[in-house]
Amino acid sequence: MSEQLTNEQLIQIAQEFGTPVYVYNADKIEKQYQRLRTAFDGGRVKIFYAAKALTNLSVLRFIHKLGANVDCSSINEVKLALQAGFEPSRVLYTSNGIHFSEIEEALKLGVFVNIDSLYNLQKLGETYGGQYPVGVRLRPNIMAGGNLKISTGHDRSKFGIPVEQLAQLQDLVKTYGIRIQNLHIHTGSDIKDADIFIKGIDVLFDIIPHFPELKSIDLGGGFKVAYKEGDPVINIEELSQKVLAAFDAHEAARNLEIWFEPGKFMVSECGYLITSVNLLKETSATTFVSINSGFNHLIRPMFYDAYHRIENLSNPDAASQPYSIVGNICETDTFAWDRPLPEVREGDLLVFYNAGAYGYEMASTFNSRFRPAEVIVRNGKAQLIRKRDTLEDLTRNQVVVEL
Repeated sequence: MSEQLTNEQLIQIAQEFGTPVYVYNADKIEKQYQRLRTAFDGGRVKIFYAAKALTNLSVLRFIHKLGANVDCSSINEVKLALQAGFEPSRVLYTSNGIHFSEIEEALKLGVFVNIDSLYNLQKLGETYGGQYPVGVRLRPNIMAGGNLKISTGHDRSKFGIPVEQLAQLQDLVKTYGIRIQNLHIHTGSDIKDADIFIKGIDVLFDIIPHFPELKSIDLGGGFKVAYKEGDPVINIEELSQKVLAAFDAHEAARNLEIWFEPGKFMVSECGYLITSVNLLKETSATTFVSINSGFNHLIRPMFYDAYHRIENLSNPDAASQPYSIVGNICETDTFAWDRPLPEVREGDLLVFYNAGAYGYEMASTFNSRFRPAEVIVRNGKAQLIRKRDTLEDLTRNQVVVEL
């Protein structure tokens, strides 16, 4: 089992399937999941793959086969998970700002729901009373994460029921007989410090005694992975030791399950985006390398100022010089400014690493450009798992009228 695809493999895939193309190494996904299972050995911890990172059905089916559960952020993600083979008992739906009808649909599908607001919790009580056990997502008022846009637990975040509204939450539970079986927090993404999770646990431990039917504590995900050499990352083994020790030291929490929802950790490093060089443009400021992609395919560098390692697959041994890698759409879409790369030529293949999480998932058809194909590699064998868009895909749902 190879965790890293070689240049030769990536070039062959580009030649077979064209560019731009997303490529996922299933062996790496398995390696990441097994690392989690080993670190949290003992049966007390459940791993829910955060499907929002990458929802391709073939990927979901593979993750189901590995034995993971799945965490969903929309009712359609729930339906995709069920279509991929996940049993309803292995599906978690954590709602956010949704219409109550989505919660009703999720409950009827048999999946477990974490509720994000007092408003929808009251709707649940009025409609069902204690018929369905649920969880509640709390906002712990903790700042964490690699970017404000992916920090979800601070005191100005829209996510979760603020912990200072605990009394109102308890009143609703008592009034309607609501059965709270899970407490959930998620402080953000790109968390590299295990102690951030301990801070969240400390908040929850004060709340646990108020909910006698609790069966689990959901600590979310957001584990930091490396995007470049030397990046600090979360130590999963240290996280496991600290979390389990904290739960064992707290009498009311010793018998509770612990849930985690890793998404990026599972699939980020499995992914590659292969692009082709359209042209080079010399200017007084820099040398632009224009590729056949843009933020319509990979928005993270523009949206989060995220770094992605880029390599020249076609000319890896040439002398390096600085280039600015840009896209081909009608917006500023600079992937890298003055990035040293081996000499780049028209037609060369450039690959973006760590493209498995929130790459294709956040892609669009801006400028009426086609979304890329997706390919998965398992034990060295590459298979197409999504066709490249065609013009018919762009017009499929349009209704042309005469005006």
